[in-house]
Amino acid sequence: MAGKPLKKSALHGVSILQLVEEIPEGFSTPDFQQKPVPMALQEGKNAIFRAVVCGEPRPKVHWQCTKGNLSNSTKYQISSAPGSKEHVLQINKLTGEDTDVYRCTAVNMYGEATCSTRLLVIEVGFRKNRKRQKEPQEDLRKELMDYRYRLKKRAPPPTKKKVDMAQVWQLLLTADRKDYERICLKYGIVDYRGMLRKLQEMRKEQEDKVAQYVNAVSNLRHIKVSKEGVATFDLELDLKYSESNIYLYKDGEMIPYGFDHQIKHCLRRLGKRYHFQIRDLQPEDAGIYQVKVEDVEIFSTELDAGAIPARVVVPLTEAHCEEQGDAVFECVLSNPSPNATWSFRHRPLQPIDKYEVSVSPDGLTHRLVVKGAHFSDMGLYSLGTGFHSSGAWLVVEAGKDKGLMTTSADHQLQARRGGVEGTSHHYGQGRDATQSTRSRPQPGTAASFKKAQDPMGLFSKSLTDMDVQQGAAAVLSCTLTRDLGPGAWFKDGVKLSAQDGVTFEQDGLVHRLLIAQVQGTQAGRYTFVAGNQQSEATLSVHDRPVIAPDVTEKLKEPLVVKAGKPVTVKIPFQSHLPVQAAWKKDGAEVVGGGGREAQVALGDGFTRLCLPSAGRKDRGHYSVTLRSEGGSVQAELTLQVIDKPQPPQGPLEVQDCQEAGVCLHWRPPQDDGGRALERYVVERQQAGRSTWLKVGEPPADSTTFTDAHVEQGKKYTFRVRAVTSEGAGEALESTEVLVAPAALPGPPSTPTIQSASSQGITLTWMAPRGPGSAHILGYLIEKRKKGSNTWTAVNMQPVLDRRWTVVDVRQGCQYEFRVMAVAPSGPGEPGPPSDAVFARDPMRPPGPVRDLQVTDTSNTSITLSWAPPDAQDGDEAQGYVVELRGPDSLQWSHAGTVPVTTFTARGLRPQEGYFVRVTAVNDGGHGQPTALDTLVQAMPVTVCPKFLMDSSTKDLLMVRAGDTIRVPVSFEAAPMPEVTWLKDGLPLPKRNVTSTKDGLTQLLIPVASLSDSGVYTVVLRSLQGQQATYSFPLRVAACPKAPGPIRLQENVPGTVTAEWEPSPDETGGVPLHYEVLTRSSAQGPWRQAADHVHTNHFTLLGVLPGHEYHFRVVAKNELGASQPSDTSQPWCIPRQRDRFTVKAPSHREPDLSQKPRFLVGLRTHLLPEGCECCMSCAVQGWPRPNVTWFKDDQSLAGNPKVYCTDVLGVCSLIIPSVSPKDSGQYKAVAENTLGQAVSTATLIVIESSS
Repeated sequence: MAGKPLKKSALHGVSILQLVEEIPEGFSTPDFQQKPVPMALQEGKNAIFRAVVCGEPRPKVHWQCTKGNLSNSTKYQISSAPGSKEHVLQINKLTGEDTDVYRCTAVNMYGEATCSTRLLVIEVGFRKNRKRQKEPQEDLRKELMDYRYRLKKRAPPPTKKKVDMAQVWQLLLTADRKDYERICLKYGIVDYRGMLRKLQEMRKEQEDKVAQYVNAVSNLRHIKVSKEGVATFDLELDLKYSESNIYLYKDGEMIPYGFDHQIKHCLRRLGKRYHFQIRDLQPEDAGIYQVKVEDVEIFSTELDAGAIPARVVVPLTEAHCEEQGDAVFECVLSNPSPNATWSFRHRPLQPIDKYEVSVSPDGLTHRLVVKGAHFSDMGLYSLGTGFHSSGAWLVVEAGKDKGLMTTSADHQLQARRGGVEGTSHHYGQGRDATQSTRSRPQPGTAASFKKAQDPMGLFSKSLTDMDVQQGAAAVLSCTLTRDLGPGAWFKDGVKLSAQDGVTFEQDGLVHRLLIAQVQGTQAGRYTFVAGNQQSEATLSVHDRPVIAPDVTEKLKEPLVVKAGKPVTVKIPFQSHLPVQAAWKKDGAEVVGGGGREAQVALGDGFTRLCLPSAGRKDRGHYSVTLRSEGGSVQAELTLQVIDKPQPPQGPLEVQDCQEAGVCLHWRPPQDDGGRALERYVVERQQAGRSTWLKVGEPPADSTTFTDAHVEQGKKYTFRVRAVTSEGAGEALESTEVLVAPAALPGPPSTPTIQSASSQGITLTWMAPRGPGSAHILGYLIEKRKKGSNTWTAVNMQPVLDRRWTVVDVRQGCQYEFRVMAVAPSGPGEPGPPSDAVFARDPMRPPGPVRDLQVTDTSNTSITLSWAPPDAQDGDEAQGYVVELRGPDSLQWSHAGTVPVTTFTARGLRPQEGYFVRVTAVNDGGHGQPTALDTLVQAMPVTVCPKFLMDSSTKDLLMVRAGDTIRVPVSFEAAPMPEVTWLKDGLPLPKRNVTSTKDGLTQLLIPVASLSDSGVYTVVLRSLQGQQATYSFPLRVAACPKAPGPIRLQENVPGTVTAEWEPSPDETGGVPLHYEVLTRSSAQGPWRQAADHVHTNHFTLLGVLPGHEYHFRVVAKNELGASQPSDTSQPWCIPRQRDRFTVKAPSHREPDLSQKPRFLVGLRTHLLPEGCECCMSCAVQGWPRPNVTWFKDDQSLAGNPKVYCTDVLGVCSLIIPSVSPKDSGQYKAVAENTLGQAVSTATLIVIESSS
């Protein structure tokens, strides 16, 4: 067939041939998603090959074998469910001739795909012996060796692929540093330092390339193989462009991947995390995998061949051997597994001579030989690789001379292995339901004894045949002519014992066999043997067919199978009469047929119902009725067929919900496949792209979904699948829809502080309103410290709830918060900031308030005051709650809450009495209330008029003429008295204004004049005639006028007297004084010479000849200073120059020579062991003396345990850690050329008690 070269499939061993040059979009060549696996089965079993084929258009599938076609429909059954990709080949009742290579071919108009598998039929038992008799030259070991050889030749040996070093360097670029050495050794990189330098250069180049498409790459996790044999690796990508393509490469070749976790290469994306899976690992899957964004390598990792678990290609098969013979087990693995171990009865085999374990040179075939097998060696043998295992039974058969004693071993084996056969569902079988050939009488056993020529020779009464009903009692009895011992009883040649449910009795010469309740299995031929004589009789049990109780119990549980799988229901029964079986399904008779229909079979001791390929239509209630002449019995079972769910019911309604996104609506599927719906999977495809992106998984009880991650202005197609535990069903697809642009959401409300502590602050807020706020994806929270203008993000991802606890806070700091809404169209404007709140722990309730008292009352109000609670009784109070109640009421009413320590309760009833209490509160709660013991009346308090004067009140008020005069006078009186102002005993002039309010009366003179001077009086007169008076003098004055001209004269040598004309205001009786200022030059600053001069002359002392003196006089009073009056000419005394001589003092260098002397001597030290000791002294002398240290008259110079210092005459001897040996007399000797000085001290070291 002409075509293009073979294409590579995702599965090893599949060849694809493309028949056309170009394949249109949406179509593809056939390929295998699952290929049939090789099998090794026993003769008589059924072999089932399954292949899953894909391709568009749907390909046709053909099965072939090398020996010929598969036209025999009875032998070969080829089936495929409508709409399913799975194709099944079933070969019934295998024989040795069925060993062959079977080929599956899928063909459509664009190409064909082919794969092959092998079937090995193992012949055992009689047929194997018969074949060996016919072909004695065939040896089983040679047969296995030939098969191993053929298995090796099934494919050409793989050629070692040349490693691309560029991929190795990319692998090192993203590998962990701990793996550098292993990778370098593996690929022959010996220059380790050069490798590190090159990687550093490559990283710089890589960063520039990656920055084109990716913001950040993090959390790289290299390949790991799970216990299920699945390789996984993942990474986190922050893409700049969401539409960037991501590719997967293996050894430099791009490999396709999908999003279904059932395919071989799968990608699952969770936010920014990309999770890759490689399933069904094969040896050829080993290599270097790379993830690329567009054309830039992002991540490289390696799947080592040693990490791929070995799978079982040819499993173990049941082995049979005679006692003392050798049994052989062989298992073929997909790749070498050094850790493969053999086990017997789930326990590892001990390395003894009984077991011989070997492995083929290629490491694939593992062989176990059990030498000299005994009955104790029977059981399950298995080979485990850590991930996979294969097991088979060893059956030890008795030799021909074993006789009846071997039957117990057969029963044990049958009881251990049960009635399970192949993949069929068997419900057990009674112990004596059928007799095996090994339980039949054999030559040489008691059943083969010849009867006596004269049966009555030893038996006066022989056994007689009996017919009994099931459940009745039966007694077999015979009588001997003489005593021959207890004798032995046999049934069908098998010796009986008390454990078989029978009772033996001997009454003299009479021997009896008693059966309390006869069962159908106890029917048979019974023999009594005494000496060399025997007597036989037949026990017949008439009963209806019997189904074992354990089988009936198991049938009560529903039988659950997956669609497409074969179902075999085998029900064993016991009956000695011919039986007819009638199967029904939901009351309708099941008629056996061929092909894919149900098949009914009736065998020796069992009836069977077979469904070659179960479908949903096969589920229901089944019953089988077994009839015989003895009666009938019925068994019932429920069959549940599990399949993937059908597509949701359409049409799939798609509606553009503006800001919320795209809203989808569908109806549940008509058939859920027998499993409860778990969820729906919603996928989206953008117009112009071929990939589908999963956008959500709504729950099973929801048939609506909103995709908020669509882009405005683009077209999309959506599809929905129903998902159960069996997987996802077919998809319901929508028409193409255009998404219109949407508005941004509005700002949320101001956040409300719910709680605050040092660990976190909890906020709540209201959703925004207006356009763009219908579909909110979440909220972003920002915070800032009070007084700062910088907002920082609290959460990186939007939160759905309108409540959030901010934990990233610093204790004691004050924070503000704001919230912005995020919609599909993007984030909106932030809302207003919250109130500032401290991040600190909750407070304790405050203590009771102190000094509660009533400060004022009126007809409608009561004024209270109190002191804050004591700090020792609780935390600081943040406010106070004031409560009132009447004398006849027990209920306190809330009067108000204030942050200060005073409160006026208003709106009270006049002349009413009230009880008052005050409670301090804070964030920690309410404190203990404090109440007044007496009743408080709402009525004014009578207070005699009196003035409230303090120390700041002046006795005399002086005001500048022209200024405004405001004189307030405080008083206390209740009720309000009559207030009268007088000036010099007369009423005030009309231009003067007075006002009185709330204990304050005030005098106001808008423009003061000299005539306003006088004595002002305030008179308070109450209604009762009580009176209070207050008077004060007020003087209105102006700044004084300048004094007259200044005259200078020298009355005393060395002085100058300045006289001036007095200010005109002085003659008017205005008190004033003068200030005299002088300066030494015309431009120099004025300096005060005298102040508060009350005469009109001043004498300046210490006048120096040759200096000029200028004088200025200023008149002053309490209101200010006058204009200055200056001298016209300065005062100056001529200077007389005299000669003088300077005598320089003589200088002589001092003699500093001095012999040494100690300014501060040494002192005695008393120290514990291990402490530091520092002995210091101060020495003086010239020339500078040299200090030498001695201990017990021994010089310490050169002693490494001590060191000396000398800083500016302060000398010290330091011992870092003293010990008892350091105790003694220490001496410091200071010497120079003039003499020496000595200072001594004692050091005492106290030994430690330990």
